[in-house]
Amino acid sequence: MSASQYLLTRREGLFSRRRLKRITRYLTRFATHLVLGMLAITWLIPFLWMVSTSLKVPSQVFHYPPIWIPNPISWENYLGAVTQIRFFVFLRNTIILAILACIGSLLSCPVVAHSFSRLQWPGRDLIFIISLATMMIPFQVTMIPLFLVFTRFGWVNTWLPLVVPAFFGNAFYIFLLRQFFLTIPAELSDAATIDGAGEGMIFARIVLPLTKPALAVIVLFETLGRWTDFLGPLIYLNREDLYTISLGLQQFVAKYNTAWTRWMAASTLVTLPVVVLFFFTQRFFIEGITLTGIKG
Repeated sequence: MSASQYLLTRREGLFSRRRLKRITRYLTRFATHLVLGMLAITWLIPFLWMVSTSLKVPSQVFHYPPIWIPNPISWENYLGAVTQIRFFVFLRNTIILAILACIGSLLSCPVVAHSFSRLQWPGRDLIFIISLATMMIPFQVTMIPLFLVFTRFGWVNTWLPLVVPAFFGNAFYIFLLRQFFLTIPAELSDAATIDGAGEGMIFARIVLPLTKPALAVIVLFETLGRWTDFLGPLIYLNREDLYTISLGLQQFVAKYNTAWTRWMAASTLVTLPVVVLFFFTQRFFIEGITLTGIKG
């Protein structure tokens, strides 16, 4: 075999291997997306059934075989869902609580996380471990002591027990931000220190602007937590005008437990804002979770 034939054969072999690798990569990617798509459809079935039931007339709820596309479509269920309970009052209360809790977490957690990640002080690692250990204590363990403390303060039947703790930090958010802060190069802080910047200016001008994805994750988690929190408002709130959306939904179930279509309509209205919020913040959520934990 001549040299030119050998080179030609070798080149064809390389092209064939590259083509095989490319086809294998495409097939793997297709199979992965196919499996993930099937899982997504499976997880969407309860939500789709809830939306479908919310648009049915009562006679179609228990029809067999199940009816997925209502005919006729009954939009009156949504009107009944928002008029039979004080839906918009509960919605307003939940939004206010979520905003206040987000403000408290954004004011307290970044400062503590910055101290744990960028500053050197005696006992820092020990206190950080103790802070993480508090995550392992179930809420049911501290529920009664906290209720007694807030009762002594006179905060029961107010929003204070649901809002004030957010201004004193959250162990999970502190851990999340600390891990994110560790990914920020220390050279940036060193250069700012050489230029005469203090620790407060470094934190406000350098660290925080680079932490927007992690802060967005905290806002998302805190909003979801307040939106779905049932046990906290149930313990501390007795006045109906202070109820959150979760208590309002439970009130609807207690009063109209056989009104399945309007119950599903109310559940859809409660769920949709969470879905929309995640849809618009998923880029920051994925970026924040991905970058957190790269270092440290």
